[in-house]
Amino acid sequence: MERRVIATKQAPGAIGPYSQAVATDSFVFTAGQIAIDPATGELVAGDIKSQTRRVLENVKAILEAGGSNLHSVVKTTVFLKDMNEFAAMNEVYGEFFKDSPPARSTVEVARLPKDVRVEIEAVGLIASR
Repeated sequence: MERRVIATKQAPGAIGPYSQAVATDSFVFTAGQIAIDPATGELVAGDIKSQTRRVLENVKAILEAGGSNLHSVVKTTVFLKDMNEFAAMNEVYGEFFKDSPPARSTVEVARLPKDVRVEIEAVGLIASR
């Protein structure tokens, strides 16, 4: 089975010893994404909705660079700093996953990188080559 590292300038670069994503013959596994604007390298200020939107745009770009897309996502994991923000995060999440949403786990965590409000990772199917 082939294993390849995915890297795109359309999403924030890895800031440590990890890859934006790793793809196999069938799947793309993204690293957790936070609300960093790839154009500026800066954290997106604002509420949970603004951060969730930026995070999912980053996830989308990485999936596409790996040969997948949001419609092909089979599983996501959402890490929230505050579970009280679940409804607002979920509202934006629903805009990205309208039809046949993937399986999902959502957990509240004590702290996230750069003290962001949300981090999301995804696993997407790759279309046959």
